[in-house]
Amino acid sequence: MIEQIQQEIIQDFNSINSWEDRYKKIIAIGKDLAPMDQKYKIDENRVKGCQSLVWMFAELDKDGRMVIQADSDALIVRGLIALLLKTYSLAMPKEILNSEPHFIKDIGLHQHLSPTRTNGLLAMVKQIKYYALAYSMKNK
Repeated sequence: MIEQIQQEIIQDFNSINSWEDRYKKIIAIGKDLAPMDQKYKIDENRVKGCQSLVWMFAELDKDGRMVIQADSDALIVRGLIALLLKTYSLAMPKEILNSEPHFIKDIGLHQHLSPTRTNGLLAMVKQIKYYALAYSMKNK
């Protein structure tokens, strides 16, 4: 499932030639991100290593799939979050642990984001993996 979603993201972005248009698409995707429940916007859910304010919370649904909520105060970061949630939310924790977000490199994000944004994106991925590890250990 994760690989199929990543391929869809790659195809979607490869059809856009200019980076200005790709940024616009990322921002538009972020605007469509479902709002995060305010009760989760607390300090313990802040993602460390992000320049902007970023909150992330994950829980398991009744089928053992990880449901991730996240939000940011920055438009481009909301878009990056939305791409990560599209990729990983509703996947099984083990599947998340066994999958790297190669779409980041494949669409050239790692080359076109500022170093601080890249670090923040990696911190968000690390947080998702942390939740997946915690839930996979809990369900042993």
